[in-house]
Formats: sequence, C-alpha cells, structure tokens
Amino acid sequence: MITKLHNTTTSEVARELVRLREEGGAVALGRVLTLVLVSGENLNEEAIRAANTASGEHPMRVIVLHAYPESGEARIDAEIRIGSDAGASEVVILHARGQAANDPETLVQALLLPDAPVVAWWPGNECSSPFASPIGRIAQLRIVDTHEDPDGLQSVKRLIAGYHDGDTNLAWTRLTRWRAQLAAVLDQPPYEAVLKAEVVSSRVSTGALLMAAWLRHYLDVPVELSLHSDARPGNLRTVRLVRESGIVELERIAFENARLRQTGQPDQIVPLMLRDRYEVLAEELRSLAHDPVYATALLEGVPALDLDSLAELHAAG
Repeated sequence: MITKLHNTTTSEVARELVRLREEGGAVALGRVLTLVLVSGENLNEEAIRAANTASGEHPMRVIVLHAYPESGEARIDAEIRIGSDAGASEVVILHARGQAANDPETLVQALLLPDAPVVAWWPGNECSSPFASPIGRIAQLRIVDTHEDPDGLQSVKRLIAGYHDGDTNLAWTRLTRWRAQLAAVLDQPPYEAVLKAEVVSSRVSTGALLMAAWLRHYLDVPVELSLHSDARPGNLRTVRLVRESGIVELERIAFENARLRQTGQPDQIVPLMLRDRYEVLAEELRSLAHDPVYATALLEGVPALDLDSLAELHAAG
C-alpha cells in the first residue's frame, strides 16, 4: 500500500505511520534498524528495491531522503509504502524542497525507530566523507557504493581523506567471496610464501584497487594491476599469486563461477556468483560493526600501491 502526503511535516508522517500500522494490525517492534537512504538528484528506485529485498533478512524502517535544496519553495512531500510495496520494511520517502532540505538530520529524527541502530547508505558515489555529513553523524554504520565510479583511483583517494571508523563500501563487500577463495587456497599445502601478485580487471575500479591493496598489505608483496576487457560479466577478471613452486590463479569465467588453477593440480570450477546490490547490502547489515580489514586495506594498502603507475593505467584505459 502506498500513501502520499503533500506539503506535510515529519511529525504528521510519523503519526500517519502509526495510524497505518494500527489499521493494518502491524507492529514496529520487529524492526531491527533504521536505514536512511540518501538519494541523489534522481530518486533511486533500484536502491529502494534492494533495501526492500534485504529487509527479508533484516526487518527495518527505510527512510529515503530526496532533497532539492535549490528549489524555491520550502515544503516536504512524503510517500509511505508498507505491505507488498515494502517487503518486510516500512519505506518513507521524503521529498524535501528549498530551506526544508537544509537540515537533513532534523528531517529524519522524528522518524527514527527508538532504541534501534541507524545505518546511512549512499547508493551512488555522491558522498566522499560520510561521517562529516549530517546524516552520517547520527549513523553507527555508513555505507557508500563506489562500484560503478568511473575513476576508481580518485574515488579511493577521496574515501581515504574522509574516512572514519564505521565507514564501509559495497565495492569492498563484493570482494568477500574472492578473498575467501584465495585465503582458503593459501591455507592448504604447500604453505609457501607468495612472492608477488597480479590483479586483472576491465578498468581501474574501486573494487580492483581494494583487492590489490588487500593483497599488498596482508601478503606484503608487490602487486601489479593490469587491464583486460572482454565480454565476461563483472569487472574483476583474475587474481594471480606467484609462489616458488608455481602460480595460484582465480579467474572469473561466467556469471556464477570461476576457474581455480594451481601448478601441478587439475583445474577446478568454483562457485563465485556475481552478487547484486541487495546481497551485499544484507551482508553489511548483519554485523553493523566497524570493519578493520576494510580500514586497513583502504588506509594502508592503497597508499602502498604504485599510485603513479595506476594513474597512468587509468588514463590509458
């Protein structure tokens, strides 16, 4: 069900939420968090659908803040979605115009669930310093998604400059299964040290840089990033580790799997599904905690890469 309120206030929206719950026999007690989705210039329906799907695992209230500060008239319009239009969540979309958009923290305060954690999410790449933003200051977890940023190198530099504990990035979360596969291989014989590593991607993306940074820091070896564009899905193509006895190579070959090659062993096909936005969002919402591995890869691993060569690679690509 969708209810629209025009030229309203957040207090009126909160009262309408209570009325709709009472009318429908629903309760808010099962909601485990408030997700504040900070939309860009255009309302991001795909991100709202991802939040609705993730709510099947994490029942929540979703507040979508869609601000038009340059609009002349100061007013708030709202849309409330519940039931089949909101998954296991309640969705409140706030269209704030003019001066009403100048204080986003006050806008959402009346709609936050009591005694529940607040998560802020910027589904685009609009925010390079989440903690410094008004919404970021009230959130214990701040999520950005720079997966599609065309300039991954500048993106990670901005994130480094604005980083604060509690920041995370869905571009990093998309690497979880890659990192798990590689770690599992290195936990098996011959237990040799890695001498160097290579990351192959279709472009210099944030994800490719974070993968290279993770390898650089935790293996303490030189890491080369190279580009190879083809028809295969995804951006990350191959991670190759060189040891004295040979190579370990994990290469995406299809949407749902990858080929694992190791010197002296037969090739293996391993599951490596390309993950959509709701899956990686749901993963981040499971812990609601600071991610020290991401912080280390970003703050220590990225600066240890050859950034000048990466800038040249991006320009050439």
